[in-house]
Amino acid sequence: MAKREIKYGENRFELAYEIKNLDKQRTILFLHGWGSNKEVMQSAFKERFEDFRHIYLDMPGFGKSTCAAPLKTKDYAAITEEFLSGLNINPDIIIGHSFGGKVATLLGPKLLVLLSSAGIVWKKPFKIRAKIAIFKLLKPFGRFRNFFVSQDVRGMDEVMYKTFKNVVDEDFEKVFENYEGNAVLFWGKDDSATPLKSGEKIDGLIKESSLHIFEGDHYFFLKKGLEIEKKVKEEYEKLQV
Repeated sequence: MAKREIKYGENRFELAYEIKNLDKQRTILFLHGWGSNKEVMQSAFKERFEDFRHIYLDMPGFGKSTCAAPLKTKDYAAITEEFLSGLNINPDIIIGHSFGGKVATLLGPKLLVLLSSAGIVWKKPFKIRAKIAIFKLLKPFGRFRNFFVSQDVRGMDEVMYKTFKNVVDEDFEKVFENYEGNAVLFWGKDDSATPLKSGEKIDGLIKESSLHIFEGDHYFFLKKGLEIEKKVKEEYEKLQV
């Protein structure tokens, strides 16, 4: 594992990353989801894409990377772009899971691979809306907050809690619609975090895309690395003609 310091605005972020297959020219950047880290992406893909250089990055505030200030998804993309520029690397493919899919889309690669991407906002069920209303009423009584906060942020520091509030309800429909490259989407049929209807929506928004559905939940890809590799390589080869 290596670390690289990135200056962004008035703050500095120390990013942890790993590069595999250093002798390869073509590059894939792997971006994990919220609350996850580069090791999760490695467990799915380290034995795949052997003819590509792999870059696994802990995004700010996750894994072994620091986060010096609350961020929005556009900030994550800008920091990642600065990180890649410092390494003089322009990825051929970016693979993003969940929150990482939003970051990957903003980076605008020629071939975008989305694994159960976040970014489509659906109206929350009544029970969730009621829970939010109760949380707001109890907000002045800070000691009650942990009874109501999402599992995604429980135990996180204030910077990451504010970051979560910044990114959780970002509507990325226009971002997907404006993406001009080719995209391959993969989804778990039983995903409850980013439901299949989100994948169908994104597939309709991106001009050049295909959607592939697998058995499994939000982390379906952990068992589907070989199938994903095959489909991604097929799409990549089409772009080389």
